[in-house]
Amino acid sequence: MPAALVPYRQDELKILRGDDTPGPYKEHDRVYRYDYYNDLGDPDKGEDNARPILGGSQHPYPRRCRTGRHPTEKDPNSESRLFLLNLNIYVPRDERFGHLKMSDFLGYSLKAIVEAVLPTLGTFVDDTPKEFDSFEDILGLYELGPEAPNNPLVAEVRKRIPSEFLRSILPNGSHDHPLKMPLPNIIKSDVLKKAPEFKFGWRTDEEFARETLAGVNPVIIKRLTEFPAKSTLDPSQYGDHTSKITEAHIQHNLEGLSVQNALKNNRLFILDHHDSFMPYLNKINKLEGNFIYASRTLLFLKDDGTLKPLAIELSLPHPDGLQHGAVSKVYTPAHTGVEGHIWQLAKAYACVNDSAWHQLISHWLNTHAVIEPFAIATNRQLSVVHPVHKLLSPHYRDTLNINALARQTLINAGGIFERTVFPGKYALEMSSDVYKSWNFNEQALPADLVKRGVAVPDQSSPYGVRLLIKDYPYAVDGLVIWWAIERWVKEYLDVYYSNDGEVQRDVELQAWWKEVREEAHGDLKDRDWWPRMDTVQQLARSCTTIIWVASALHAAVNFGQYPYAGYLPNRPTVSRRPMPEPGSDEYKKLEAGQKEADKVFIRTITSQFQTILGISLIEILSKHSSDEVYLGQRDEPERWTSDAKALDAFKRFGSRLVEIENRIKTMNDNPTLKNRKGPVEMPYMLLYPNTSDVTGEKGEGLTAMGIPNSISI
Repeated sequence: MPAALVPYRQDELKILRGDDTPGPYKEHDRVYRYDYYNDLGDPDKGEDNARPILGGSQHPYPRRCRTGRHPTEKDPNSESRLFLLNLNIYVPRDERFGHLKMSDFLGYSLKAIVEAVLPTLGTFVDDTPKEFDSFEDILGLYELGPEAPNNPLVAEVRKRIPSEFLRSILPNGSHDHPLKMPLPNIIKSDVLKKAPEFKFGWRTDEEFARETLAGVNPVIIKRLTEFPAKSTLDPSQYGDHTSKITEAHIQHNLEGLSVQNALKNNRLFILDHHDSFMPYLNKINKLEGNFIYASRTLLFLKDDGTLKPLAIELSLPHPDGLQHGAVSKVYTPAHTGVEGHIWQLAKAYACVNDSAWHQLISHWLNTHAVIEPFAIATNRQLSVVHPVHKLLSPHYRDTLNINALARQTLINAGGIFERTVFPGKYALEMSSDVYKSWNFNEQALPADLVKRGVAVPDQSSPYGVRLLIKDYPYAVDGLVIWWAIERWVKEYLDVYYSNDGEVQRDVELQAWWKEVREEAHGDLKDRDWWPRMDTVQQLARSCTTIIWVASALHAAVNFGQYPYAGYLPNRPTVSRRPMPEPGSDEYKKLEAGQKEADKVFIRTITSQFQTILGISLIEILSKHSSDEVYLGQRDEPERWTSDAKALDAFKRFGSRLVEIENRIKTMNDNPTLKNRKGPVEMPYMLLYPNTSDVTGEKGEGLTAMGIPNSISI
């Protein structure tokens, strides 16, 4: 840069950093400053509406962008909230949604839910039945599903919500049936075949297990390294929480292997939600409408490369106190009679845990919340002409705006998240506990896979790791996407940094990384895992990780929400009743046959109100906007950079992504890769880049595929 322009570059950064002016900031401002999550509650409306401040030593959390709104009257440390329907929350001017995004998403969908569904349903939900009567009633919500004339809640919604709102939120073009929702992919094949619901693929053990590898939350499954599974909870505070699953529960189902041989041969895996939820269960189960267990699910890797569930352990805190450990019961697979119905319920309780973890941790915390402070630091310390700013800025598009809207309507006290997912008012506080162990280096896909034990280091692999589950669609597709991003980042940075010394002497770069550690993620600033940022390799790895989280990881855990969870029986978000015990009225209903057993299942999981509200929300959150910009694309490439070498490297990146698209299609058509489609015949496309769609014609709406550059929804 010419020396005469350097002062202007510095002045611009000063404007973006702002000063000590308290605010509130106005729509035209461009100030990027940090703040705690102190705007989720509303203590002025009473104690029930107060929420802990997230950020600081008591509840560590990533920082958010400051709005400068005035404090509340009752708590000077909490920020006042806007009127619920006011979605004009401050974000710096350059971070605001564009016109198309605003009209696609805000103008109709989200505002319609908040303005119409939430308060309207809440006024009459207690005056109408809260239950679906059958699976046919649930299917009646969808296009191509049967009519559900006896659903009073649907009828009431039709009467009370203006038709233009209904067209925005729930329906997809039906004027005769304005509450008909798109058919979720998880049941589409079975509905089209007119299969009876009790034979739908989602009910099978095969699909239940497959979704740990190729579902909406494929980032949790771990290899079991010791048996029985051990707890990480402090025994002096919580007692003994060692798993109660014994060899007797699973030995007969290991295809001739002993438990120890299965461990040695890397055949045992676990979905472990026990330790995360157990400390909160007593509080959570005091919330109205909740009966939640902490779960462990054991799975076995079969010879054909698929998984099967071996046992599910459901636990509650000991009635004499947390220090006495847990009361646990173990359930094993059965497919007929009462035992079959009990097993179906056990899987549902496990899914309830996994659904909450997905929304709270895999999705919100590990993508939305952790990326926002990187975006703030980038704008405060790297000028727009800095090569790393140019590299990263497309991957922050719309993130600050969507997160601000989430604080206003989704994760706030009494918001949609608290109303539809079981942790309720404790949800964000729980995510703070998880953030304490967040590690930036482990957000890199290869490192995450090794940490979970589903891969081992292998320097002969281009990815540096070898998968222990070869047919693991999320990991298989993710690793090749990771490799493409990493190669692109290295080629790009090589244009600007020829040696490590240039990284060390880059004043803006060093200031950026210092601020990331000390302010953006300041509650973790003393962790020794932070990269020093003194080599080109460290810079490349860090940028690759940021891009991976903002693009592919978010795509994997976001855009499958409606395709997998739009049919709530497959991914229930709440359980409301305990497991039926022999002799109880509920158990007798299970003994009465399939129809009565279905009623028990339906009345155990998410209520009718929560279902309609929840799937209305995730339909919106699973849609690509009409102005989506996918990985390997640029919104305005001619304005992004004029550097020919950088543009050539970016073109090669796009070409590699198109090759990956073809590879994914080929794998999905390979019948030997059984986890690619499963019993529901739903190909895994969530990490299909969609780079080749340069017109946007294929990428808008509920596509269940495509990797946007950024967390924009």
